[in-house]
This record gives sequence, structure tokens and C-alpha cells, in this order.
Amino acid sequence: MEENLTQKAIELALKCDWTEAVKINLKILRTNPNDIDTLNRLSRSYYENGDLIKAKKTSLKVLRNDKNNSIAMKAVEKYKLKLPRSTKDHRNVDPSVFIEEPGKTKLINLINLGSSYTCACLSSGDEIILATHTHKVSLTNLDGKYIGKLPDDLSAKLRRLIKGGNEYRVYVKSVDGKNVKVLIKETSRGDEFKNTQSFPRELSESVTETFSDSDL
Repeated sequence: MEENLTQKAIELALKCDWTEAVKINLKILRTNPNDIDTLNRLSRSYYENGDLIKAKKTSLKVLRNDKNNSIAMKAVEKYKLKLPRSTKDHRNVDPSVFIEEPGKTKLINLINLGSSYTCACLSSGDEIILATHTHKVSLTNLDGKYIGKLPDDLSAKLRRLIKGGNEYRVYVKSVDGKNVKVLIKETSRGDEFKNTQSFPRELSESVTETFSDSDL
């Protein structure tokens, strides 16, 4: 029974149905009041529903039971920087993150996504980690949990650029059901590619045109 409720809570998060997610997570906690994963989900649901006070209290409860829980620690730090919001308000995302720089930015949907829960915990504007491997480029959250990877053609290109000294930062643009879209931003160029654009204009999407209210 609890396993079914957990799956339902995750599905509700993926659908951004935060009101129902609060109800289901609270129902799970009636039988297991100190379940860490459920408390973390509840905190996120409260926050997305505009209840910052309950969100913070829930994350602090996690830390009383598991003082090194990285998800709760990150949440508490994030809540310190946020103002309470209603479900009609926008998230407090730094707009500069999504400003297009010709040749330096690229929007892309990740493939081979990780766990539904890891993806559901992402928010627009979150910075994530880009990691190169022999045959792929993967993305993880700040806790090292796998989110997804880049398509093979873009992976091959970025591996070559990074090997040549280029550096990049990656931000979550939107999470919608089974899709995670990210913004890759070039932050510096190595000497080998100092005159080479990472993302030539004809291959680059317009961030300012495609970043809409529904992504917040």
C-alpha cells in the first residue's frame, strides 16, 4: 500500500500537481512519520504550493533525523533566499541565467533520464553538473545523482571543446513530465578554440523567445 502511495506521490510531482502531492505525502507519513524521502517530497510540495514556512519546517525535521541529508540541506539554504509565493506567482529565478549569448548558449532536451524522483526534485534555474566520459556527457544534480545525458552528436562536440579547455555551466530550464530541458552556457574558451563558437547561431535556439511563464 505504502509503495503505491509513494509512486503516486512521485507521479503527482511530475505532473506538478502539488496540492494533491501534499495530501498523499501526508498520508504516507501517518504510518511512517520520519520517512526521509517522504519528508523531502512533502517539503518540495509545500514550497511549490506557496507555503514556504511549512516547507522549511519539514526540511528542518529531516535534518533533525538525518543531519547530513544533502537534499534537505540544499532546500533549507534555498528557502532562505526565497520569499513566500502563491501558486500564481513566478519562481524567483535570476533572469540573467536565461539571457541568450549568440554562439555561447544552447537549449537541449536530455535523453536517457534518471529516476523520476530525481527529475521531479529539479526546479527551473537550478544549476546542475556536466560530466564528460569516454563516450558520453552526463548531467547530475549537486548531490551527484544522475539526471540524464546529452544526445550523442552534442556530447561528441562538447567532449572535444572541453578537452581543448572550454568551460561550461548548465541550468535547468524546465521539467515537464518525462522531459528535462537544460541551458548549456559557455563561460570560457581554451586557447585552441578561442575563435570558435561553441554553438553557432544557426544551431542555437533563442533562449529569450522560448523561455515562457509555463517553465517557472
